[in-house]
Amino acid sequence: MKQFLFTALLWLAFFNTANAQQLKSPNEKFVMTFSLQNDGTPSYSLNYKGKAVVKPSKLGLELKNDKKSLLNDFTVIDTKTSTFDENWKPVWGEVASIRNHYNELAVTLNQKETDRQIVIRFRLFDDGLGFRYEFPSQKNLTYFVIKEERTQFAMTGDHTAFWIPGDYDTQEYDYTTSKLSEIRGLSEKATTANVSQKSFSTTGVQTSLMLKTGDGLYINLHEAALINYSCMHLNLDDKNMVFESWLTPDAKGDKGYMQAPSHSPWRTIIVSDDAREILASKMTLNLNDPCKIEDTSWIKPVKYVGVWWEMITGKSSWAYTDEFPTVQLGVTDFAKAKPNGKHGANTTNVKKYIDFAAKNGFDAVLVEGWNEGWEDWFGHSKDYVFDFLTPYPDFDVKGLHEYAKSKGIKMIMHHETSGSTRNYERYMDKAYQFMKDNGYDAVKSGYVGDILPRGENHYSQWIVNHYQYAVEKAAEYKIMVNAHEAIRPTGICRTYPNLIGNEAARGTEYQAFGGSKPNHVTVLPFTRLVGGPMDYTPGIFEMDLSKINPDNKSHVNSTIANQLALYVTMYSPLQMAADLPENYDRFADAFQFIKDVAVDWTDSKYLEAEPGQYVTVARKAKVTNNWFIGNVNGETPRTSTIKFDFLEKGKTYVATIYADAKDAHYKTNPQAYTIRKMNVTNKSKLAQFSAPGGGYAISIVETKK
Repeated sequence: MKQFLFTALLWLAFFNTANAQQLKSPNEKFVMTFSLQNDGTPSYSLNYKGKAVVKPSKLGLELKNDKKSLLNDFTVIDTKTSTFDENWKPVWGEVASIRNHYNELAVTLNQKETDRQIVIRFRLFDDGLGFRYEFPSQKNLTYFVIKEERTQFAMTGDHTAFWIPGDYDTQEYDYTTSKLSEIRGLSEKATTANVSQKSFSTTGVQTSLMLKTGDGLYINLHEAALINYSCMHLNLDDKNMVFESWLTPDAKGDKGYMQAPSHSPWRTIIVSDDAREILASKMTLNLNDPCKIEDTSWIKPVKYVGVWWEMITGKSSWAYTDEFPTVQLGVTDFAKAKPNGKHGANTTNVKKYIDFAAKNGFDAVLVEGWNEGWEDWFGHSKDYVFDFLTPYPDFDVKGLHEYAKSKGIKMIMHHETSGSTRNYERYMDKAYQFMKDNGYDAVKSGYVGDILPRGENHYSQWIVNHYQYAVEKAAEYKIMVNAHEAIRPTGICRTYPNLIGNEAARGTEYQAFGGSKPNHVTVLPFTRLVGGPMDYTPGIFEMDLSKINPDNKSHVNSTIANQLALYVTMYSPLQMAADLPENYDRFADAFQFIKDVAVDWTDSKYLEAEPGQYVTVARKAKVTNNWFIGNVNGETPRTSTIKFDFLEKGKTYVATIYADAKDAHYKTNPQAYTIRKMNVTNKSKLAQFSAPGGGYAISIVETKK
């Protein structure tokens, strides 16, 4: 049911006084107050259950080379209120149906000196607030350049934050947990080396930012529907505990080229006194436009394996030969090159992965390093680095397509751009057509290294537009996109559900680059996943990577049970079993969970949650109606206690529990696990041990009568 009612029906949700307008959420737990300060500066505040969440905070934009920025001197010339209530069905997702219910206040402001108008639109949901700037078509505001957006989020105290450093080029950092007042002193240590990075402030942090107040409120700050605008970071005034927006600049230092009519992305504040409700929120999706792809029948969740982890660990290489110090595409003759014997993307090896996928019920195989140019792909500001069309001599594109097709397996193409966005756009149509001609329905794109054109950043407006262009162009060819090193998601997968996966955070690959913190996966659902699913690439069973490559001394900071649980706790319609096939053969009983677990759901229940400590999720599979539970634990051992009251009444189920052994530990005993079965009903309870860096996974199947 959809309703759209206007002001007369909203007197309970909206209050208008001489100096301020108030908006209540549908459940009346939130109150947002908008007002103008004495100098005409727009301001807002937010309360939840009578508690201040955001103190009065300024709104506005500073313009470049403009006598009068959009900061003050405003008067309110119009206010419009409405309510909206609908249920919509995602193409894929955590639930089969999503309710989009909010009360809205749109405030039209006129700047007296310039006679310019802007609209600030607020939407207040039962889980939080979204607001954005809108620039109507008008004579006195047509084209303008943003020098900085001055949106504030004034905090009520020195909250605990789960943060990564502000950076124009990477999100691939471990999370730091600290008080807001401690960010400045910890920033340098938190900023670890990356192949492309650019910090801007010792108090700068990235969104999605998770906070917890001293009196138990959970607050998440982020943005939604990032389209034709630069990515927002937050910079902290740590004397007054006020965050202010900090947009990513382009090569000239400008932060946004705008043409009216247009609008900013939504700025979002999700709040609850129950951490589970932060994880369950669909506000970010609801602030995005409905699906723009008319026929979505070709968009399907995927469980896959691939030729990837063996290269990440150093066992194999992306490059075909070691003979060429430099490569010029179309000039360098790979047919005459001596193979290095380590190239992973060779026909024989890929067939093994196809056979493994077919034998174990997977949907697809990803292959990286199949195309010419990997000998000379990175670190030289090289424009013409790949053509996305020409395979190495040992990779039979057509033969492998036919072989995979005969086994019922799809192939996933890999497009590494090396940050050369101009080159990728030059080849995009040909590359996507090449994929379709050879049976590839999905692409993993990559943007490793500094961006070309030179001086651009990964998260500036122009490059954000490139990522969007790639997704929309892929939709024309009915191709699903899994973008790595791109902008962190902001719910755009609702509008373009062919954006089936993103990396945009520190993924499993870093376990092969020295390791990630054992509680990393207990933070990501509260931060990175607020904007959309992550291709985290879980499923690693061999934690001592020297056993794969003697030169790699890294250790995967996780237990096997924890790795299994990630398929449930790290929601994604695109899930990889990332380890080598031989390691799954060694632990075939544990591997059974990965084979069984679904990738698309009709319902999800967040059973336990505390950022940085633990997350427990139950999900109901879309096709089989089986349930799966995942629990991931941080560094402190604990006993997880859950109820099975989400199961259907009157039915009995068999639960298979994959759990940490009593002596399991992510560092000293990561492969110690137990598997047991028990009958459960909706009245059952479970107390289950979770080791440091551990957890458990449960598959639940209804018993047949």
